[in-house]
Amino acid sequence: QVQIMEFGGGPVQAGGSLNLSCTSNVFIMCMGWVRQAPGAEREVIASACVKFGDAHYSDSVKGRATISLDKPRNSVYLQLTNLMSEDTAMYSCAAVGWMGGVPITPSDFRYWGQGTQVTVSS
Repeated sequence: QVQIMEFGGGPVQAGGSLNLSCTSNVFIMCMGWVRQAPGAEREVIASACVKFGDAHYSDSVKGRATISLDKPRNSVYLQLTNLMSEDTAMYSCAAVGWMGGVPITPSDFRYWGQGTQVTVSS
């Protein structure tokens, strides 16, 4: 049974940085971060696959986000800088085996963590 756990989140200051980490109990090829703000649809903000090309970033975080995979630790990390109130959301770690490309929509993922709330305040 695949288990995914997120670490990090909580209240953060606008203009600051956010660091999230996620660990799976098994190796999974592709991992990413999906967020959902109140009243909004889920959004894949960053995703990547081991040994495959470039990562995916949504327009909303491009230039501010960095995703990194740690294969030996079955982990994925997200750093998000220059935080804005619009970044307030529930952030979930998600994963899926190789499907021919980097997952870019929430339905591409098969495994999900519980999520961690991030609240940006000014």
